[in-house]
Amino acid sequence: MTDCLFCKMIDGDIKPDTVYEDDDILAFNDISPQAPIHVLIIPKKHISTLNDADESDIEVLGKLNRVAAELAKKSGFSDQGYRVVMNCNDAGGQAVYHIHLHLLAGRQMTWPPG
Repeated sequence: MTDCLFCKMIDGDIKPDTVYEDDDILAFNDISPQAPIHVLIIPKKHISTLNDADESDIEVLGKLNRVAAELAKKSGFSDQGYRVVMNCNDAGGQAVYHIHLHLLAGRQMTWPPG
């Protein structure tokens, strides 16, 4: 996926502000944060939307959530609380078509999100 922003980050063509990386996952600070803490957690495998995930992606989808919880704990806001969100397609608010979790914390979360 040569035109995918997140794939360019994974390939090293663009350098994100990385907070976590392993063989399957990359996590970095959002350049347009919606909360004091706003981290994007992405699989290194390109999956355009949640609708495109299949049985072979179950493990990495679970790992995205596990990394979110680990980052929350490591950063000291797991007990206070945080929000994890994945948007899907235009009406769902997805801006980059490479699945990703938003980890948001550091303020009182409201509903609807904003």
